[in-house]
Amino acid sequence: MTWRVRRRGIFEGLPRAGLRLAGARYVDACVLGIVLNGVVVAGFGVAVVALFVDLDAGETVVFAACWAAAYVVENLVAGMHLRRVAAPVRAWLAGDRDDDAFEAWSAAARLPLALVRRPILYVIGAIGSVAAGLVLAALLELPPRHAALLFPVSFLLYVSSAVLRYTALELGMRPLLEATGERLSQASPPDVARVSLHQRLLVTIPMVTWGAGVVVAGLITENDRQLETIGLAGAVSFAVSAAISMWLSLVLADAVSGPITDLRDATRRVAGGDLDVRVPVVSTDETGELAASFNAMVAGLGEREQLREAFGAFVDPALTERVLAEGTDLHGEEVDLSILFVDVREFTTFAEGALAHEVVAALNELYERVVPAIGRHGGHANKFIGDGLLAVFGAPVRLADHAQRAVAAAHEVTGLVRGGRAGPLRVGVGVNSGRVVVGTIGGGGRRDFTVIGDVVNTAARVEAATRVTGDDLLITETTLRALGPACEDFEERPSIPLKGKATPVRLFAPRRP
Repeated sequence: MTWRVRRRGIFEGLPRAGLRLAGARYVDACVLGIVLNGVVVAGFGVAVVALFVDLDAGETVVFAACWAAAYVVENLVAGMHLRRVAAPVRAWLAGDRDDDAFEAWSAAARLPLALVRRPILYVIGAIGSVAAGLVLAALLELPPRHAALLFPVSFLLYVSSAVLRYTALELGMRPLLEATGERLSQASPPDVARVSLHQRLLVTIPMVTWGAGVVVAGLITENDRQLETIGLAGAVSFAVSAAISMWLSLVLADAVSGPITDLRDATRRVAGGDLDVRVPVVSTDETGELAASFNAMVAGLGEREQLREAFGAFVDPALTERVLAEGTDLHGEEVDLSILFVDVREFTTFAEGALAHEVVAALNELYERVVPAIGRHGGHANKFIGDGLLAVFGAPVRLADHAQRAVAAAHEVTGLVRGGRAGPLRVGVGVNSGRVVVGTIGGGGRRDFTVIGDVVNTAARVEAATRVTGDDLLITETTLRALGPACEDFEERPSIPLKGKATPVRLFAPRRP
């Protein structure tokens, strides 16, 4: 499927340009914008009245000035409240943008709805509508009670201006939400009150159809010096909008918000770990493309999780996490750690007398017990070398007590084998501590995390010495010194020449009861 890149509309581009130009004064620019919005709506209201009422130029100017003044007063009050709510935003724009991003994002997100929920604004709007009606009645030399005929139209126009203001502020806050959201430390934005898409459509569509109905009625009626016609047109347009537009807006809201709600619920299930969820593609518009791209994303996540699980079956989980975080190029570094080497005794004899699948089954049964034992003590099962196992304590996760952990794991492993809980095979275990180089080696697209140094070779030779001493476990002098008080639990064995070692290595085994 070919994905199209969305081009931003003019009403999204203007706020971004305004933020670049106004900078720290952007909130003040928004206040000026909502004042101008009120003046424009007042001008539209005067034009609607002029379609029904026969006013001369002087009367039109006086009426327009009074009505615009009412809107300016209401919008100035709204602007002062907006500046108070947006105080964290103004501070963020004027100061260090790495601080208070959480408060700035929350304030910007709350701002459009904060004005909608301000009751005093509706009171001022109602007073302004009444005042406009009284001024118009006075200009027409009508009794003041006739002002009530204009009130439905004038107040609904004010409500329309409030809806437009909410929409404009929401668009105006988007560049701020984007800028502050990039600095949020948490993956999900703060929880604030929201207006659903369903609710917006339910309000916006009837508002538009009501305004269109009033204008059409004004275009086909004769002007007079009375207010009955505009009052009747306003009431009838509102009734028609309520009767027709409401159900139409419900249908459209379901058609638009339904697929988005499905996506929202599906993302919550993905966040909970369900990667089998899929969203039905039920439309051919942008919501359908969004559903298809979501399904492709979740399928990719599922494949990545399968790869992660498969990778974890062959590589120690600690190394898996590090590779996923840092990539495969783990630079070599010198680290103090302990090496535990496990080898099966008399494996060649066992393999000669058993079938191949029996040999594999016996080894798997052994390692099914040994590897978890190593992991319980913080070790990393680095390599399976035929019938041997090399385990590392202190890498890739650094461990200050690596020697104690390695010896404790060795005790558990030998205990499991002696008790027959790891299958029929017998093992010898050697532990050595010291400084080695850890990192990845390889080429041609293949890499292996490994430990290199004489400490590793010595650990293998110490394990081989268990066949001579008859012990299940031997440790070196360097490991013994690192044990601290626990060293009293070991006793020295006679020095044995180790293959490849020019000088003797002192060996110690657990004290025999």
